[in-house]
Amino acid sequence: MRKIKYKKGRKLQHVSFEYTGSHKGQESEMQLFVYDNEDVIEYEKFTVLALNTCIDTTKNNWLNIHGLNDLNLIKTVGAHFQLDDFLLADILNTAKRTKLQEQRELLFFNIKSILPSEEDSETIKAEQLSFILKDGILISFQEKRSDFFTHIRERLRTHSGIVRTKKVDYLLYLLLDAVMENFYITIENEENKIEELIDLTKKGADPIILEKIENHRDNFNFLRRSIVPLRDSLYDLKSIKDDNIFNDIEADTFNFFTRLHQKSLELLEQIDSDMSSLESASNFYFSEQSRKMNEIMKTLTIISAIFIPLTFIVGVYGMNFDYMPELRSKNGYFIVMGSMFLLVIALIVYFKKRRWF
Repeated sequence: MRKIKYKKGRKLQHVSFEYTGSHKGQESEMQLFVYDNEDVIEYEKFTVLALNTCIDTTKNNWLNIHGLNDLNLIKTVGAHFQLDDFLLADILNTAKRTKLQEQRELLFFNIKSILPSEEDSETIKAEQLSFILKDGILISFQEKRSDFFTHIRERLRTHSGIVRTKKVDYLLYLLLDAVMENFYITIENEENKIEELIDLTKKGADPIILEKIENHRDNFNFLRRSIVPLRDSLYDLKSIKDDNIFNDIEADTFNFFTRLHQKSLELLEQIDSDMSSLESASNFYFSEQSRKMNEIMKTLTIISAIFIPLTFIVGVYGMNFDYMPELRSKNGYFIVMGSMFLLVIALIVYFKKRRWF
C-alpha cells in the first residue's frame, strides 16, 4: 500500500486561482527583508498596502509569503509586481512538477521540499516552494510557515557571510541550497531505515519486512521523480548566462548554481545506490525464505526416507497369509522390531556420512 503523503492535484483550467495543497488552514502572512551591505530592515506581518512604502528599489528586497490560502493576497501581490496569471496559477497548483521559467523581465522557479513525516517515520511529505526574481526583488511563496530559511534570516540580520554584499540572485541560490539540504536529510533517514531492514532480514523472514521494503522503494521512486526535474531545471538555470533573455543574474553567481546542479546529480547517484541496497535486501529476504523452505523439505524428505523401509516391513507382515513362518516364531516380534531399529540407525548413519543433514 502506497504511503507517501503527497496529494495529487485535480485537473484544473490553464489559469485557475485555487490552492490545491493540503495546508488549507494555514494563515497567509508576509515577511520582508530590505538589505544591503550597510543595513538591514525586517518587516513582519505587514499588509500589501505597505508594499509601496516598505520596498526600496535601491536595495535588495526579499519578500517571503507563508500560506497560499488567501487568494486575494496572492492576486494583489501578483498585480503589484505585474506577474502573469499563469505564474500565479502555477504557484497555487502544488501538483505541478519542478520547473524553471525564464522571461525577459523575471525568472520563475518552483521546487519540491521533501522531508520525513513527523507523524509516521515510514512516510515522507512534500511541500512546494516557488520563487520569482525580478528587478532586484526576490519573492518566495511557501505553503506554510517552516524553518527552512531560519539560518539565512540570521545571516541577513547578523551580516554573516557574503549574502548582504551580493544581489538577490545569490540569496536565491542560498534558498535553493537550503531546500536541497532537506533531500539529504530525507535520504539519510531512508538509509537508516534500510540498514534496519537489512538487519531484520538477517534475523528472520517476517512478511512485514517485505512490505517495509516496498514502502521505502516507493519513497525512493518519489524522491527520484522529484529530483530529476530539479536537476533539469538547475541545468537550465546555470545555462541561461548563454542567452540574452533574463540578465539580472551576476556572472559569478552562475558558479553557485552549478554547484546546485552537481548536488542534484549526487542525490540521484545516492538514490540509485540506495535502490540497489533495497534490491539486495529484497533478494536476501527471498533467498532466506527459499533456504528455510529447503531446510524444511530436506528434513521432511529424510524422515520420509527413514519410514519408507519401515512401512514396507510393516506392510509385509500385515498381509494375512496363513503360511508365514515368522508369524509362528516365539521371538518374531522382538526380532522384527530390533531389525527395524537397526535399520533406522543404519539409515541415519548413512545420511550423516553423506552430509544430508
